[in-house]
Amino acid sequence: MRLRMKLGPYKLRWKAKELSLFLIVLVCATILIWTWNKSPVLTSLLPSKNQLLQLSPDIKTVPLEPKRHVREDISTLTRREVITNEEERHLDKTPSTDIINNEEEHHPDKTPTAILNNKEEQHLDKVTSADTSESSLDFETVPHQKKEEAAKHKHSPKGEKTGVVKSGSISTQTEETKNVILGEKTSEQEEKRVANQACNYAKGKWVIDDKRPLYSGFGCKQWLAPMWACRLMRRQDFAFEKLRWQPNGCEMEEFEGSKFLKRMQDKTLAFVGDSLGRQQFQSLMCMITAGKDSSNVLDVGKEYGLVIPPGGKRPNGWAYRFPSTNTTVLYYWSSSLCDLEPLNVKDPHIEYAMHLDRPPAFLRQFLHKIDVLVLNTGHHWNRGKLRANRWVMYVGGVPNTNRKIADMGSAKNFTIHSTVKWLDSQLPKHPHLKTFYRSISPRHFVNGDWNSGGSCDNTTPMSIGKEVLQEESSDHSAASATRGTGVKLLDITALSQVRDEGHISRFRITASPGVQDCLHWCLPGVPDTWNEILFAQI
Repeated sequence: MRLRMKLGPYKLRWKAKELSLFLIVLVCATILIWTWNKSPVLTSLLPSKNQLLQLSPDIKTVPLEPKRHVREDISTLTRREVITNEEERHLDKTPSTDIINNEEEHHPDKTPTAILNNKEEQHLDKVTSADTSESSLDFETVPHQKKEEAAKHKHSPKGEKTGVVKSGSISTQTEETKNVILGEKTSEQEEKRVANQACNYAKGKWVIDDKRPLYSGFGCKQWLAPMWACRLMRRQDFAFEKLRWQPNGCEMEEFEGSKFLKRMQDKTLAFVGDSLGRQQFQSLMCMITAGKDSSNVLDVGKEYGLVIPPGGKRPNGWAYRFPSTNTTVLYYWSSSLCDLEPLNVKDPHIEYAMHLDRPPAFLRQFLHKIDVLVLNTGHHWNRGKLRANRWVMYVGGVPNTNRKIADMGSAKNFTIHSTVKWLDSQLPKHPHLKTFYRSISPRHFVNGDWNSGGSCDNTTPMSIGKEVLQEESSDHSAASATRGTGVKLLDITALSQVRDEGHISRFRITASPGVQDCLHWCLPGVPDTWNEILFAQI
């Protein structure tokens, strides 16, 4: 009895310890279960059924380095071809660069990125492609293997991981890979575009190209004036039509009418200048249409006031619209780039104020409707032209009395600077506007001028040279006027200077005896190159 009484308290203590231990275990288990349900980190430790994918024995995955090492390690990535889903279906037929061009035609304002260029691909030989999605991404990466192996991996059974992950299972590695390709590398087309922006198109050489001319001098009768179509004249040698300008150190994009129209969709291009500007305008119309009749092109001259004035023989310009892309191309005649104002509106034979410091009224009125503007002047700046047209120089709204400006060369230079300065001041108001001032087109009269027996009898291409290496423009007035402004210089003077065989010369059927045209060009001809250079910069 005494012994049992002694054991009682000890038994109670033991029971209490057991109860305490049970409560501790219960509390710990409760906390563990609650933490497990609430923490995504612990939950992610268990692989899901969807992630239990088995790697193909032909594919090895290599974890990507953190993004801060992308620039250092990009040269060790495997060669990849980045293609759209549409491109993948034509992988065996169409090179990726052709597809880029097609995409650009549909989206002329968007430059495709994320296509590795060939030079980069030569260094991408070591690591296989990372994962990417087939349907939820805009681009798709595939390992650079044999086409049969790529197709086998793509269609492997049971959702095996073959370098292409099905929708809904995109890994972080996929996103990093996409960022590497999309963010860090530009496409070959983009690199060409950037290179072209820095290209000096005025330096280069003339080369023979059997693909030229871009249109037929026989066929472009809808746009080409007969007085400039040398195929319709007495000329027999047309080797000059086979020349193409090749800039130094950069490729000039091949002109195509469809590319031009899509690039200029819902836009207007305007030439404003003298008869050489009109030649460039007609050349571009022939280039766009490939010299073929286009009955669907609309005459929209009335929208710009380009109508035949009472008693006149022709309008001051022409404007045509291509309905398929709503692209307008126009020319406005302004041989001096000055504002011309009749001193007496009622008397058409009265003198005109030639405002050297005021741009043509046409520009002030319609600049907001123009997206690409090309200006030029030069060959009308002589006393004979001014007297024949009854033009009187005005500055500041009054007749000019400054003798320095009264000199023809100085007056021309003053006007070019004034017009370019005004145009540059208008660019902030018209952010969509791209402006070019085209340098002067050279003349090739020998032993006289147009009215004093001057001639240009040479018909052999490149007989006086074929290459231009100078850094500065030959048209110093144009270069100094555009320097430091938002107006770009379309420098065509030197490259045209070595093409003395390209003029109309003595071959015009209606030419007066002893009078040659060594100013205007045969079309097709040199002005086509001016438009190719323009096309490369818009």
